[in-house]
Amino acid sequence: MDSIKADGLDRAVIGVARRSGQPELLAYSVSKCLKILMEDGASYEEALRYFESNLAGAWVGEETPVWVYETPE
Repeated sequence: MDSIKADGLDRAVIGVARRSGQPELLAYSVSKCLKILMEDGASYEEALRYFESNLAGAWVGEETPVWVYETPE
């Protein structure tokens, strides 16, 4: 798998996303990403702003990870 990894967010990986005829991509839990960013000292608002601007808002090619906004069960 050639999917790009997000630095420091390995614990937020929840699986692999697949689409027909497309490369497999790492799938990250947004809530877990935010938790990790807050563990590094960011407030919730800072973590969310950083995530939206630098991770979810970044296109780095066909291997860009998938960001999963989980819904309550």
